[in-house]
Amino acid sequence: MIVLLDRNAPEGAAQQVVAAASRLGLPSRRLGGDWGRQAVEVEEPVPPRALRILRSLPHVEEILRAPSSYPLAASEAEETRPVRVGDVEVGGRELVLMAGPCAVESEEQVEEAARVAAREGASFLRGGAYKPRTRPGDFQGVGPEGLRWLRAAADRHGLLVVTEALDEAGCIEVAEWADVVQIGARTMQATSLLKAAARVGRPVLLKRAMSATVEEWLSAAEYLLEGGAPGVILCERGSRSFETATRFSLDVGALAAAKLRTHLPVIADPSHAAGRRALVLPLARAALAAGADGLLVEAHPDPACARCDGPQALLLDDLSALAQDMAKVGAAVGRSFSSRRSRLAVGG
Repeated sequence: MIVLLDRNAPEGAAQQVVAAASRLGLPSRRLGGDWGRQAVEVEEPVPPRALRILRSLPHVEEILRAPSSYPLAASEAEETRPVRVGDVEVGGRELVLMAGPCAVESEEQVEEAARVAAREGASFLRGGAYKPRTRPGDFQGVGPEGLRWLRAAADRHGLLVVTEALDEAGCIEVAEWADVVQIGARTMQATSLLKAAARVGRPVLLKRAMSATVEEWLSAAEYLLEGGAPGVILCERGSRSFETATRFSLDVGALAAAKLRTHLPVIADPSHAAGRRALVLPLARAALAAGADGLLVEAHPDPACARCDGPQALLLDDLSALAQDMAKVGAAVGRSFSSRRSRLAVGG
């Protein structure tokens, strides 16, 4: 970004811009060359509040910015623009919890997960009816019947449904049963899938691929917005690194950077990043403190018997501790969260 001063600016005015940028935590430098006036280069991204402050400085006449490669997803406003799903706002003041098993396995499993998730304040029931797996012999999901189980259990407990579509035809099928269509990390850059998901008329939850940059993640979101998706929710789920203590590395820096660059809500999936149940709650707290608008977590009635990702799944009883953490961290960062149990207690 180039800050241009007016032609009558006194010597030293550019240095005042550099000093102001430094106070805002933005690297900058005075530019030489033939600009015809004093000029300062400020490193992007520049948060909207910082941009307003720079514009208001004495003798600042013009600010030049390079065109964004994701103009529909780019942020020019101070606040996130919430995505409304039913009566829930993702990206508003209230933190959002999406909880349920990694994979749908039985009607009873989904019912129990939905009951406890709703009690602890979740707005969404998550679960995969279709599962993309590394090895072809692994459990691939129960298919269409799982979509029906998710919808029925969610309706009984006042929840919305988010579940993954794996291909173009699957987007249409998933959209018939789910409130939000999920695009997984493995298929984040499958452009034909993104275009198909944009056409079905449902908001889309877009997970960041394990090797994608923030730029690539937001560019994938641009495909969805350009294609007509009524809303896009970004989800940070960890990137692959050399570390073996976690399954993936939850990138709270990328999450915070995305919040600066886009108006889209950004949530976190600490379950996939952790790979271990004991790490899910600490990572969830870190993500919320970094600015996440909510969490997508795995919770299973019996993780030891789960057919997919059991070691990282919370016990259903653990959702109570997670709800308490969300309320505490939320209060510290100016957000709110309350379980259905606590709302009933207040109402009573």
